[in-house]
Amino acid sequence: MEQKNAASIRAAFIAVTTLFFAWGFITSLIDPLVAAVKGIFTLTDFQAQLSASAFFIAYGLISFPAATLIAKLRPVPAILLALGMMAGACLVMLGAANIASYTLVLVGLFGLASGITILQVAANPLAAALGKPEGSHFRLTLSQTFNSFGTFIGPIIGAGLFLQGVEVKEGVTITPEVRANALAGIDRAYFWICGLLLLLLVFFWLSRRTVSSAAPEPAPAKGIAAMIAEAFASRWAMIGGAAIFLYVGAEVAIGTQMAFFLNDNSIWGQSDAAFGVPLLGTVMGNDGVPGVSLQEAARAVAFYWGGAMVGRAIGTVLLARIPAARLLAVFTAAAAAMCIYVFAVGGVTAGFVALSIGLFNSIMFPVIFTLTLERSTASEEATSGMLCTSIIGGAFLPPLVGVVSGMGGYVLAFCVPAACYVLLFGFALAAGNVARTRAVEEAPAGH
Repeated sequence: MEQKNAASIRAAFIAVTTLFFAWGFITSLIDPLVAAVKGIFTLTDFQAQLSASAFFIAYGLISFPAATLIAKLRPVPAILLALGMMAGACLVMLGAANIASYTLVLVGLFGLASGITILQVAANPLAAALGKPEGSHFRLTLSQTFNSFGTFIGPIIGAGLFLQGVEVKEGVTITPEVRANALAGIDRAYFWICGLLLLLLVFFWLSRRTVSSAAPEPAPAKGIAAMIAEAFASRWAMIGGAAIFLYVGAEVAIGTQMAFFLNDNSIWGQSDAAFGVPLLGTVMGNDGVPGVSLQEAARAVAFYWGGAMVGRAIGTVLLARIPAARLLAVFTAAAAAMCIYVFAVGGVTAGFVALSIGLFNSIMFPVIFTLTLERSTASEEATSGMLCTSIIGGAFLPPLVGVVSGMGGYVLAFCVPAACYVLLFGFALAAGNVARTRAVEEAPAGH
């Protein structure tokens, strides 16, 4: 009987970990999607970046309501609701692809992100709780690893489906056939994602008793207004919220602009240097035409997110030996320096430097999160709600970067994330000079 119970808990943990993979994969599809919609709908950089805005604005609107919802419904019913919302949003994306409506694309992306926000609030404690207490750190880290794997393969698959023959350089016209193929790729991608989400929904419905019995007891529900007021009353909750806003905004803006940047003639657009790099050249795929096409560049974006996956593993080791605030200062300074190199020096080497920024993004979210929790005078749920809400930075900074790139080019646009990383360096220094007010045992998963 005990073995049967252990087997069912393992199955429940596998299902929860699949959620981490699914939202990482869906989130990273935004990068090739931004490149695709710019060509399909003939958009400016600013208009194309609204795809990222529609997705990440959900974090700002849904995080506090999600926490209240989960406290009332319990995690498993909330997960079922979230999966249903996400499947419905995929159907909206199918409709958008079939009638070629950019407005519907934005609606669908907002719906997907709303469901993902609920999943994140519910799934993190579940991953830690499904098993023996002494293994909670391992389980949460393992789930985060699958989330990172999803963000790595998303751009590769998305580029293959969305960007066949699509180019957005000045003077290049997209033919009706290329446009139709790109829309069909979007249709296929979200059709299969919808199917996966429905399968997960059925699995969670069948496993609801097992998962619910292992789930931790939720904290007593607080009103949304009370949690927001408590968070705003804490200086460090506000400072940490600003830091998360800047970090997510910078990371997302770089990711969504990366394909355009690498495809630029001043970077890799007229160079084959990237194809000579082991693994990178293989993943990009060489179509035989000199230079890097938009589709090849979009596949390379996987290494930006893959760098974050590798950096998280390295950072875990380093954090056991180096104070978190000090390591954050080093990583933010390195990221700022790399952005400055890109827009000050440029050229083929700037492409490799830009992709490597992901390596230093790796620890920023969990370290900013825990440093803030340790110093905030607000409760953990109120502080966490503020920090999750601040992921909305991914909705505001990408359009700003789009405006800058539209005015001065994709290389100059790196000055915006450079400024963000400089401010984050200041946050790290300030956190290192302030004593903790509470201990934090678990680092949260990445956004």
